Order: sequence, then structure tokens, then C-alpha cells
Amino acid sequence: MESNFVDYVKIYCRSGKGGKGSMHLRHVKYNPNGGPDGGDGGKGGSIILRGNHNYWTLLHLKYERHIFAEHGGNGGKDKCHGTDGKDVYIDVPCGTVVYNAETGKYVCDVTYDGQEVMLLKGGRGGLGNFQFRTATNQAPRYAQPGEPMQEMTIILELKLLADVGLVGFPNAGKSTLVSSLSNARPKIANYPFTTMEPSLGIVGYRDNKSFVMADIPGIIEGASEGKGLGLRFLRHIERNSLLLFMVPGDTDDIKREYEILLNELAQFNPELLDKHRVLAVTKCDLLDEELVEMLRETLSDDLPVVFISAVTGYGLEELKDVLWGELNAESNKLATITAEDTLVHRDKDMTRFAQELADEGEDEDIEYVELDDLDDVEDLDDFEYESEES
Repeated sequence: MESNFVDYVKIYCRSGKGGKGSMHLRHVKYNPNGGPDGGDGGKGGSIILRGNHNYWTLLHLKYERHIFAEHGGNGGKDKCHGTDGKDVYIDVPCGTVVYNAETGKYVCDVTYDGQEVMLLKGGRGGLGNFQFRTATNQAPRYAQPGEPMQEMTIILELKLLADVGLVGFPNAGKSTLVSSLSNARPKIANYPFTTMEPSLGIVGYRDNKSFVMADIPGIIEGASEGKGLGLRFLRHIERNSLLLFMVPGDTDDIKREYEILLNELAQFNPELLDKHRVLAVTKCDLLDEELVEMLRETLSDDLPVVFISAVTGYGLEELKDVLWGELNAESNKLATITAEDTLVHRDKDMTRFAQELADEGEDEDIEYVELDDLDDVEDLDDFEYESEES
């Protein structure tokens, strides 16, 4: 069954070229010296990205292999202006990052609903010969061509925007916790990698307050090197304000599993270590109070630790209190997301993700449309003017 969650796509985009200006001389019997009246060309359409909170995945763009804006119309006689090409808006979910597929360089970032980012600007229309008339050149026989279009193959990469991101090995109880604290209903089963795609849940708190929790597929040792599913989905915790590490209470060494998870994040992106962290020891319904106290003594005092059971509800209220306190700590105030100060991995090489697209059969050879070169300004001898009979 095909997944409905798509978090990166590759699209070839092209803006419209500007229309040519008209070289026309008005010559009618009642006005034999009418002079130049060539109109300007219309501007080409632009490609604009627009944030839309109604989308939470890039599924609607999965099969949009080419996106073209309209060309501007050519100018006409009687100072008629060419038609402007229509702009094309690409609606994307908030948290979408754009990279140049050819170079892997960061292009732009869409982070809030209604935000518009000019991706490719349409070419300006050329001026008609009417614009070049002067006292010493009353019959100019030349006009401007329109500006050329712009083109780029882009990679759209989605990074979910959430307050709390869950980090843990497969079967650590992440999906169970999200289903217990929110109305989200991720798939839950007793086998590894049950969660195949990220999911978001809104966790209610006191006084009608709430925060967003993101569940991603489990991470295994070596995920930063491409093992398991973690590499593909680790990007979704780059924008989380707080990381909640989850380790089952029946694990042989809780501290070691936590350190393995922490190391995988450091290998993927060292900046993730600067985020606030909370450790939740899950499945505590399998432990007695004496064992819980023994485990608590073995864990670091520098890291907030909460013992919970998502099945029985044990410790969930305490967990929400701790998460809310960390989210609103002075050192962790939620700042407005901008492309300048919170985007991570801006200059990373996107070749790896492009290869993933190819491996999935979504990046087959693309037949690009041949683009016509703009005509150069013609010689004066090539121009003709029209005569009108009343």
C-alpha cells in the first residue's frame, strides 16, 4: 500500500519569459506622420511558493514533475501592452525547505501559513519603440526583446514543525504515548518499525493550553549511516523545540541506550545536542516501585527523568508538567522560525535524497522542453510598418 506521507519531492520549475516590445509606425491617411506607437511586452509569470496550513505532506506535489508559468504576450500597435503571464503558486506545508537539485544549495524556507516566497521571477517585458522616441529621434525603428525566463530543478524537503519530538528505538512506546496523550491514532503493534511515517498529535494541558508532539519512526544504532528508517526521518526533529528520549524500563542498560540515541543525533546533526532534552522511561507497569527507585539512582541528575506507562496512565501527568516546564523555560523560549537563525543543514548535499527518489522510481529521466532563445534585436532593414486604410 502506498504511503500518504511524502516529505520530499523533486520538481523542474520554469518562470515565463517577457513578451517582445512592438516596433510599429502609425501611418494612416488622416495622420501621415503618426510616428511610433509600438506597445510594451507583458511580463512573464513567476513561480511563487506559498505556505498553507491545510497541507501537512507534499503528497499533492508528488506527480507534479514540471511546473511552468505563462510567457508574457508581445506588444502591439496603437501602444497596446502585451498580456502579463499568470503567476503560478505552489502551496506547500509549513516547514518546507527548498534546495537546488543541481548544486544541493539552500534556496529558501517556508515556515508559516500565508508566507509567499518568490522562487523564480518572470522576465520583464521589452519596451516598444514608442518608449524610445526623442526630439532628435522621432521615428525609432527598434524595440526591446523581453527578458528570458528562469529555470531550476528543486528539491522540496518537509521538516515537521512540532514542540516536542519523540526519539527512541523501535518498540519503545512512542506511538502508544502519542495515542494516549492526544487524539492521534498512529499504528501500534508489537513488532519493530510499526511506525513507517511521522505523525503529529496535539497534547492538551491545563487551562486550555496545548503543545504539539511529533512521533517519528524508530531509530537504531547506525541510523546516521543509513541503517533502518531513521536517516530519512531524522530531519523532522531538527525543528522541534524539545526532544523526548524514550527508553523501555525493561532494557538491560537504560543509560547506554540513551547514549546510543544521543550519538546518532550528534552524527546526523551536532546542533541537535543544543536542544533541551527529557528522558522518559516507558513500560513502567512492568516494574515495581523498588525497582523504579533503583533505576532512578543510576540515571544522571542533569537530565529530567520521568517514569511512565502509557498503557496504565502512570506518570503521564507528571510528564506533561515536565514537558510544559521545559518548553517554557527562559533558555528554551519558542522563537519565531526564520531562515536566518534556525534553519539547520542549510548547505548539506542533497544528492543523497535525490538518489533515494531515483531508487523509489520517482526520479526517472525527465524530458525537458527545449527552450527557444530570445531573438536578438533585428536590424533596422528588417523592420516593416503597416499602413491602415480607413
